[in-house]
Amino acid sequence: MRRADRLFEIIQVLRRASGPLTADRIATELETSKRTIYRDIDALVAQRVPIRGEAGVGYVLERGFDMPPLMLTTDEVEAVALGAQWVVAHADAGLARAALSVLAKIAAIVPEDLRPVIDDPAIGTPPARRREDDPIDIARLRMWCREGRKLDIGYVDETGAVSERIIHPFMVGYVATIRMVMAWCELRQDFRVFRTDRLTTIAFCDERYPERSVTLRRRWLAMMREKRAVPPVL
Repeated sequence: MRRADRLFEIIQVLRRASGPLTADRIATELETSKRTIYRDIDALVAQRVPIRGEAGVGYVLERGFDMPPLMLTTDEVEAVALGAQWVVAHADAGLARAALSVLAKIAAIVPEDLRPVIDDPAIGTPPARRREDDPIDIARLRMWCREGRKLDIGYVDETGAVSERIIHPFMVGYVATIRMVMAWCELRQDFRVFRTDRLTTIAFCDERYPERSVTLRRRWLAMMREKRAVPPVL
């Protein structure tokens, strides 16, 4: 790997990290020596890249640092193209339009040698019939998840039992042709996953729920990591 590429990758590794990274971990990921990482980080700091380091803890890239745009590798462009294809095939119409818009923006400004990766990709997802039969406005549901507002729903579970619930939605899930809402259920006082095609009624409430949606997401994801399995869909 050229040194310029390695310097860029060090920044990317630190940007992706959720906490401090030691030189050993960075060296392992980039398949180089710890001494090389020390030299490279010294060079980045000399160029005023805001990297903080503490002995025995590791390195952190301060928030707010920006890189010149679109320094993308072929693999990164392919990842974006594949993700966009999946969104177009499986997500709601609003997200599908956004995915196509992202591809168009990237295609307009990537180097010419990367254009075929977007225009004629060598990877793809199987064609899928678009779902347009959801009983709710998925775009509005995504907004309610972001804003942390309550939903008043009627629901039929897999056994045919009907219930009325107030839920705190924090995430919309897309699994093949199934769309789901991850939420805190006031009735059960626990996390639940609801299929959108089993909703019989839905009222978008103006009332915000007490916790921030990001807090609920992090708690749910932590619980999922501990269980190593997705909870049963009702």
